Amino acid sequence: MKWLIQYLYTIKLNKTILWCYLIWYLVVVYFHFDPAINIWMNSIGVSVVIGTGLMLSVSSNPGKKDFWQAFRLYLMPFCVSSFSALIKDRGFIVFISPNITETIVSVSCCILFVSVIFGVKFCKNKLT
Repeated sequence: MKWLIQYLYTIKLNKTILWCYLIWYLVVVYFHFDPAINIWMNSIGVSVVIGTGLMLSVSSNPGKKDFWQAFRLYLMPFCVSSFSALIKDRGFIVFISPNITETIVSVSCCILFVSVIFGVKFCKNKLT
């Protein structure tokens, strides 16, 4: 638990935004999950091709490997591809659901996450 508090205390804006992307994705998957294997296999395929291209584009030091960066570079194309397949023909406006409940849940989860980060930073600053 201590590592989580430390992570939230030191998290920067760019990583916070990426976490909110993931939260939004997970909410959409929750509401629109489709067990069709072709959606998930195609998304894996896109992830392998695009993720490898992204890895090649950012790899300046072949000896040093950053697991989390590699994970994100493969996860993002997977999420984008599966997100697109799940929302196809469902009336989404870019990435906003036409169902207000879904949008409220997505926004609320992101606000809760950011609030937890601010809470950790505020409490830790008060203690030090």
